[in-house]
Amino acid sequence: MTPTVSREVIVHPASHPLPSVGVLSTYPPTACGLATFAAALTGGLRVVGVDRIGVVRVSDGAIASADPNVVAHLRSGSPASQRAAQRALEQFDCAVIQHEFGIFGGSDGEEILDVMAGLSVPAITTLHTVPLKPTPRQRHVLEAVVHLSAAAVTMTETARSRLFTDYNVDPRKVTTIPHGATLPIGALHQTGAASPSTTPPTVLTWGLLGPGKGIEHAIDAMALVRRLVPTARYVVAGRTHPKVVARDGESYREMLVRKTHDLGLDGAVDFDDRYRSVEDVVRMAAVASCIVLPYDSTDQTTSGVLVDAVAAGRPIVATEFPHAVELLGRGCGIVVPHRSPSSLAAAIAHVLTRPEDAKLMELAAHEAALEHHWPAVAASYARLALHVQPAKAATCG
Repeated sequence: MTPTVSREVIVHPASHPLPSVGVLSTYPPTACGLATFAAALTGGLRVVGVDRIGVVRVSDGAIASADPNVVAHLRSGSPASQRAAQRALEQFDCAVIQHEFGIFGGSDGEEILDVMAGLSVPAITTLHTVPLKPTPRQRHVLEAVVHLSAAAVTMTETARSRLFTDYNVDPRKVTTIPHGATLPIGALHQTGAASPSTTPPTVLTWGLLGPGKGIEHAIDAMALVRRLVPTARYVVAGRTHPKVVARDGESYREMLVRKTHDLGLDGAVDFDDRYRSVEDVVRMAAVASCIVLPYDSTDQTTSGVLVDAVAAGRPIVATEFPHAVELLGRGCGIVVPHRSPSSLAAAIAHVLTRPEDAKLMELAAHEAALEHHWPAVAASYARLALHVQPAKAATCG
């Protein structure tokens, strides 16, 4: 019988040996949010006392990995790699699976169901996407994933509520554990960063670029902002998403550059496509007056960049996607309508010209960031792994 999962998340590691964990996910050097998440979770699990961890890396085979954590690879359309992935995961007490429809093979990633159906160890599945209006196939896949899991994790209460309301799943299996912050909590204070008010006002967006990121609306907004704050500049830091490059090349970035020129913003908007380490992002955030997430999505229940923006401790302006509404409602920033440059501009100008309000947002962000500290997040996964162990294993020791 599947153990019942409490909604309450325990954030302290267990006092006795924790189960070993096999993680199934994309993984560095793949450049995507899930890979970053999996690497951070793996590191956090070690910190809280999980001694044996292995990663089954979801890969198309184009990028090799010499990481000693990687014990097997899962490739789309390869039954042999599916069997190898199962065998590898079964060498651990628990499988922790990162689920996103686009990373697994088959229609809406349905090949993950074959992998999960053959597992003999309990699986904890992190649901990175819970669509508001799923296709029939997406609904089938997501419901089957939860059914095959010993526990399912959503990262926001919005996603959890949506799962209960719109999908046929066992609510006893579902718990909420926040997305961890890649940026170290309080890092800006440690750098001794000067107050952004003492530097040219800088608006920052970072992350992988591609259609749907809404950068074009932020550029339009900056044309309006500079009427009030003539020295304001906008930094767009990040490479184009590899899948976008493979499909469309750099057409999105080139469109943004053309728009910048047409609006007379050359020199006021800076595109930086270099690889950014955590240390680089901390340095950029340290001199940013405002962090902007102008995403087009009205359906996004989880955003790792949003969590990192909160961890950065700077005021945030974001469009009203669900995760932003939930997290920024604590006072960390301002939420604005989608695809509205005038609304973005008004919010950005408010932050740049009202330092007392900006300071209150910084304080609220620091408070909210504490629950996204990776060791606390990883400890919750470790305790959940302990909880879903078969009864005889869970009572040993």
